[in-house]
Amino acid sequence: MKEADKSFMQNLQDELERICPSDLATALFRDRPYDGQPQTDTGERGKTFVSNVTFRDLRDCFVIGCFEASGLSPNEYPKSLYDLPWKDMDPIAVFQNMSCAVEKRMGIFPNVPGLKEVSGHAEQGP
Repeated sequence: MKEADKSFMQNLQDELERICPSDLATALFRDRPYDGQPQTDTGERGKTFVSNVTFRDLRDCFVIGCFEASGLSPNEYPKSLYDLPWKDMDPIAVFQNMSCAVEKRMGIFPNVPGLKEVSGHAEQGP
């Protein structure tokens, strides 16, 4: 890999870690700002309080998130989440899918800022 490519990849990894931290120390710091992209759990969407959802619902949403992040089509799903292709899965994708499943249980999906179409693609609205 070229030096410029290595530098770019490191900068990208650093920025992704900044906007969506994956370390334990950050997860323990509850007073950190919601400064991620608005549609993510580290942004405005992440400020939403979970309500009318049981712990079993959360567990079920986690299981749903795992299967949906597997990259498999539903007809390829194994019987157990333990048999999913974990080495090929993104743990952040698991949580993003879990969050959507929780929002569906709460009846607020999609819980994102309004979008408007601009020049053939969606952009965040006012």
